[in-house]
Amino acid sequence: MSKSSLISRHTYVTRINRVIDHIDGHLADPLDLASLAQVAHFSSWHFHRVFQSMTGETLADRVRRRRLEVAAGRLLFLPPEPVLVIAMDVGFGSAPVFTRTFRAHFGVTPTEWRRGAFQDWAAARRVQLSKIHQADSKRYQAVIEAFRDDELSWPKGRVSGDESMKVEIKTLAPVRVAYMRHVGPYGSSGIAQLWQRFAAWCGEHGLMEPRRVMYGISHDNADVTPPEKCRYDACIEVGDEFSPQGEVGVQTLRGGRFACARFAGTSADIHGAWVQLCDWLPDSGHQADDAPPVEVYGKDFAMDEKTGAFNCELCMPIRVL
Repeated sequence: MSKSSLISRHTYVTRINRVIDHIDGHLADPLDLASLAQVAHFSSWHFHRVFQSMTGETLADRVRRRRLEVAAGRLLFLPPEPVLVIAMDVGFGSAPVFTRTFRAHFGVTPTEWRRGAFQDWAAARRVQLSKIHQADSKRYQAVIEAFRDDELSWPKGRVSGDESMKVEIKTLAPVRVAYMRHVGPYGSSGIAQLWQRFAAWCGEHGLMEPRRVMYGISHDNADVTPPEKCRYDACIEVGDEFSPQGEVGVQTLRGGRFACARFAGTSADIHGAWVQLCDWLPDSGHQADDAPPVEVYGKDFAMDEKTGAFNCELCMPIRVL
């Protein structure tokens, strides 16, 4: 691919990411083709085809799927909230329409989902993800070897896990970050490759010395969203002077109250750690808030040369029940 073609593709990626993020931030609003094409700075005719080509789904399918997935999460994490309120909050005009659409997608009604039917769906997603990790293991190991050889980007150190999860409530400040996005299964070699590519880009643009805090953002719930549709952002803190470049965009990570726990392990272990953090919620007096969970890679970050394990802090946005 020529340099000009690569620049053109990166521009398209940035615009499509902008639309995808806009959809998630405005689920309760009308999300018609014309308004979303405006967000992307494309003509409506051109945008419809570009979106489907680059994401593998039509714009209408994307909007419907995200409304349903967000509603499915809220049904579980906001137990006192009436189904109708949740339906209205994600853009459905009535309870019957929401129930019919929800059943068509998940195979159960919203009430059945909330009462425990979600467990079959989540179990199927976890089996699917496990099979992906098994098939991906050789490629993953090859990427980890590349990490070990890259001493400038990834500091080396002994990293050992702790089976007991200690959760601490923290208030995090908002932070402006540059980010590069991967769409695909969580815990796969694709995310490891993303970090390697992003670190190289950061090094080329003078963002690695002195070392800054980096972040990993998981925009989707792996127990609900199909693995191939899950979005993950590799991020690094930047100042107000930084402008988006190519496929690297800019976003502000929301501050607020977070339940935070230290993590040490491989990328294949992170999903299990997030599940464990979710299991902490019911007895905590808190519920998950409407914002993506964050992996914080502080200045003490290290990667174990022998195991490929690394350390970070897992932070889940919360609010009082």
